[in-house]
Amino acid sequence: MSIQLEQAKVKGKKLLRSFMWIFLAGFLVFSVGYYVYRTYTISEGTRTGTLFKISKKGIVFKTFEGQIHLGGSAVMTQQSVWDFSAKNAAVYDQMQQYEGKLVKCHYRQLVDPFPWQGDTDYIVYAVELVNQ
Repeated sequence: MSIQLEQAKVKGKKLLRSFMWIFLAGFLVFSVGYYVYRTYTISEGTRTGTLFKISKKGIVFKTFEGQIHLGGSAVMTQQSVWDFSAKNAAVYDQMQQYEGKLVKCHYRQLVDPFPWQGDTDYIVYAVELVNQ
């Protein structure tokens, strides 16, 4: 009777160890896939307009958020304003110097960014002043 009990314990340990390895491998594959999904770039491009707002905001994750008034409309409406998130503090500091001026923003649109990347899907990674 004790031999059968020992064999059952050995089989149980092997089964549990196999289950744990399968679970770990599945979790790893899921994690990598989820990370790739959340950081996948849908589009890249530039937008030009007058930078009228740039701020650092957030409760848990401090992100850099801004707005640009796109050209073509003298009146500021919801359709003529583009909301974006700045990639890092260096871009944010550069944008603070350009507030109220015509700028060209280079951005990447992500599928679904992580909360610490910003509030919007548009992540600006470079900005340049446009000379008129």
